[in-house]
Amino acid sequence: MSGLEPINKQSILVVDDSPGNITVLSGLLRKDYKVKAATNGRDAITIARAEPHPDLILLDVLMPDIDGYEVCRILKSDPATKSIPIIFVTAMSEIQDEQKGLALGAVDYITKPISAPIVLSRIRTHLALYQQNIELERKVQERTLELQKTNLAVIQRLARAGEFKDNETGRHVIRMTYYSKLIASKVTKDDTWVELIFHASAMHDIGKIGVPDKILLKNGKLDNDEWNVMISHPMMGAQIIGEHSSDLLTMAREIAQSHHEKWDGSGYPFKLKGEQIPLPGRIVALADVFDALTSERPYKKAWPLEEAYAHLIDQAGKHFDPNLVNIFVNSKPEVEEILHKYAEARLSDQE
Repeated sequence: MSGLEPINKQSILVVDDSPGNITVLSGLLRKDYKVKAATNGRDAITIARAEPHPDLILLDVLMPDIDGYEVCRILKSDPATKSIPIIFVTAMSEIQDEQKGLALGAVDYITKPISAPIVLSRIRTHLALYQQNIELERKVQERTLELQKTNLAVIQRLARAGEFKDNETGRHVIRMTYYSKLIASKVTKDDTWVELIFHASAMHDIGKIGVPDKILLKNGKLDNDEWNVMISHPMMGAQIIGEHSSDLLTMAREIAQSHHEKWDGSGYPFKLKGEQIPLPGRIVALADVFDALTSERPYKKAWPLEEAYAHLIDQAGKHFDPNLVNIFVNSKPEVEEILHKYAEARLSDQE
């Protein structure tokens, strides 16, 4: 067992165009660390980028082809390697040389001829700091994930509160969020953005919490005063959600405020036109209206699918973004899968 190398040894990449210097440094380090070596800048970059990445790099400056400064610049510009601590070990001892190395992102600068105790001490210090930074980053990521989950829970509960207030069903919210997600997935390959719109779209009508029941649930046509109250719900929604640094809540606010805008500028509350309307609002406007058309309500029958599609096509360039209408209508199998999967019992069947 004593002849086996511990599997948890940290690794150090030694980069020097002199094999003799590599031999000296490797001999100094091999007892406590796994040692990798490169005799030129290109190999150093290749080794540093390979998994698993070295935990620290000892880097010479004066090398043919690509010098150490350029190697450092390249590694620090690469997200995969930018956090690896780099210590320059070089015969270049002028102050301006050290300043240049540190400005490029190196953590330390050691001049040759080296002192073994100094090299080992500096390596231990920077490896310890590197591990602390990794642990701190892990904790930050955990905390960020917790905050994201909390924000999502707030969104879901507020959306649920809106369902109790409105005369629409929870399945309307489910369907229109999936329609929104479908459209978004055809617009971008950014999965994070698609998930944001999926969750945030549930909040589109949260502002209706602020609309009196006598207006919100009225069976007849609204008079002018009642209509003015009703069309205030996008701004109420924006006020309820508020302004936050959270991407999820920011998008939810944007959707709540803009999903009644129309492509031709005839919508509300700001009469925005075309691409002035935020893309999430344009997507949700289409998803929301389609589900309203194809859903049965106490005051109306569900429209046949082809009539609903025809209405979207007719309103392309008027109510809706024509590109989004085209995407939606060309996704009929996926649209109808959502419609049937999250269908609810017909009202006539419940009587």
